[in-house]
Amino acid sequence: MSRLAIVIVSYNARRDLEACLASLRQHPPALEHEIVVVDNQSTDGSAEAARAAGVRVVEMGRNAGFSAANNAGIRASTGDLLLLLNSDTLVHPGAIDRLIDRLEKTGAAVAGPRIVDGHGRPEISFGRMMTPITELNQKRLMRRYEAGDAAAAARVERETQREHVVDWVTGACLLVRRHEAEAAGLLDERFFLYTEDVDFCASIRARGGTVLFTPAAQITHLRGRSRAANPGAANQAYIRSHLAFYEKHHPFWAPVLRAYLVLRYRGTLGGLSGERPTANSQR
Repeated sequence: MSRLAIVIVSYNARRDLEACLASLRQHPPALEHEIVVVDNQSTDGSAEAARAAGVRVVEMGRNAGFSAANNAGIRASTGDLLLLLNSDTLVHPGAIDRLIDRLEKTGAAVAGPRIVDGHGRPEISFGRMMTPITELNQKRLMRRYEAGDAAAAARVERETQREHVVDWVTGACLLVRRHEAEAAGLLDERFFLYTEDVDFCASIRARGGTVLFTPAAQITHLRGRSRAANPGAANQAYIRSHLAFYEKHHPFWAPVLRAYLVLRYRGTLGGLSGERPTANSQR
């Protein structure tokens, strides 16, 4: 039985998936491990490419979303450590080993690495529990950062260079102890895409688990490709998950958020109810 299970969800992202699997072949963790690719009914040959790379494939038979697909991969694997990894990531040499080392040495339940984009710029891949105030502050920082503000860039660099306990780390690369994940009930499948990682970490913290961000490990995240491919569907997925999160964690604010979203997206997203979104089920 492998000690580590690496679960990768893929949906019509064959090129990214092949690059991710190649990076894992080039820089494999020292720990005995298995790789499980969960395919959300891709039509681009993603499942076939994963099999050709020699990894196990679980086919969902539908685009089930990020949470449900990760849960299927967790249930199909046996490792007592679980690494949820996006298909649009590239693993750096020794990154997984260092992430495991920090998890085990600190006794944390969850650990997330420093994440950089394709240009080597750090991402804000962790944070405090999502509330109206923390969201507003983080979005302001991100706007300044993306606009090239020097003070914002310095702050992001500073925060991503220190190891510290946080409320959540991104599901793009999230290491968790299996017993902690199972005790939390795995990922909440009402979140089709987005916010499921914040909710998952909240469930683990509610049981006394610690969530650690560590720059000791670093991976590259080529994010934004799914949103670029189908921005309307990605926006719908984000809105539905956002509302579900507030209904679960901040019910007082949920009607306010719904009213704001109806006004902001009126006539552009076809409403906020009805069929599940068909966005690419990766970030």
